[in-house]
Amino acid sequence: MKRVLLLGVGRSTHTLIKYLADYAIREQIHILLADQKRNNFIEQYLNEESCDFIALDINNSESRQQTIQRSDLVISMLPPKFHLLVAQDCIVFKKNLITASYVSEDISNLDDAAKKANIILLNEIGLDPGIDHISAMDIIDSLKEQGAVINVFKSFCGGLIAPEYDTNPWNYKFTWNPRNVVLAGNAGASYLKNNLIKHLKYEEVFSHVERVSIPNYGEFESYANRDSLHYKKKYNLLDAHTIVRGTLRKTGFSEAWNVFVQLGMTSEDSGQKINKNKFVNYLKKTNNIDVEKKMNYLDLFNHKFSSYNYKNPSHYLLNVLHDKWSLSPDDRDMIVMQHKFQYSLKDKEHDLKLSMVVKGDDSIHTGMAKTVGLPVFFACKMILEKKIHLKGVRIPIHKEIYKPILQQLHQEGINFFKS
Repeated sequence: MKRVLLLGVGRSTHTLIKYLADYAIREQIHILLADQKRNNFIEQYLNEESCDFIALDINNSESRQQTIQRSDLVISMLPPKFHLLVAQDCIVFKKNLITASYVSEDISNLDDAAKKANIILLNEIGLDPGIDHISAMDIIDSLKEQGAVINVFKSFCGGLIAPEYDTNPWNYKFTWNPRNVVLAGNAGASYLKNNLIKHLKYEEVFSHVERVSIPNYGEFESYANRDSLHYKKKYNLLDAHTIVRGTLRKTGFSEAWNVFVQLGMTSEDSGQKINKNKFVNYLKKTNNIDVEKKMNYLDLFNHKFSSYNYKNPSHYLLNVLHDKWSLSPDDRDMIVMQHKFQYSLKDKEHDLKLSMVVKGDDSIHTGMAKTVGLPVFFACKMILEKKIHLKGVRIPIHKEIYKPILQQLHQEGINFFKS
């Protein structure tokens, strides 16, 4: 019996676990769920003989290696900092690995070793990165096969609250790791615009936004996400003069969030403090009613927050936002993605815009869990069924991977529409 090890059972894994459990029963595969502690969601699956849970300290080398050695395929949904430990063990024991995280330099350096071990370390197979890759590459390869020259590529994605459950002036609730939301953009951003490389410092990220319109869902704004420059080579967009990837929020979010950035309120420096007077004075200078409304809603300096023993400004802000932005049990989230292309074909210029909207079922079976978990599951299924032959460190930009997964997402109702 084949054995699949899933490391990490946080809220983004709910759809993945559901599909793995169903697949395990049909195909007589054993699923081992591993984390520091079990959560209520997984209890329903532990009644099945095909699914078990173990408490695992990922830093315990002996336990981690024994568990990986007994598995046929490993899926790591742990925080990215732990992927290297897992990947190194997978190479030693010749086990295939799947993650939904960006390829770090350390993971990239394992390419030769993974090929020698005859395994694949498949990364970036979630939502963003993940569905963005497979959907973009499907269009890029198709256009190039027609002889098109792609001049502009823009890609935007955001995890938001569905409009019918949008109950606060920020038009936002947490659908992903809250700490990552608070620290978003702190490494700055780089992109290509009209053949000029643009570098943004953290303090500049949220003041450089682009408007994005999604049919039937209104206006959004995008702030630049990380480093877009390497997509020129990664997607083979060597003729493109503009390449931008961004994170979507509802219009007005970035200007308000930028207040926190400029005042150091997202800092993880334990020596830095939040100054109420400085905040109030800064807010007055902005002279923006919408920003003021958003800040009044948060009630940042309410005594119930200020009495917390917080580690740093970021920790304090996170406590406030947890209180204000958490999903209610019946809330439904919404994933929005859009690709924009401008290309030349047969002496004519063309624009192409593709959008995707996916809503969750409730606060457990979220759109985020669907769009992260389903690509991981489909990749897992393909590897177990020996339908992926690539080895080494990979991301899903290869037809062998992206074509079947795109088709399976379509069957699950996850589609892009032209607009």
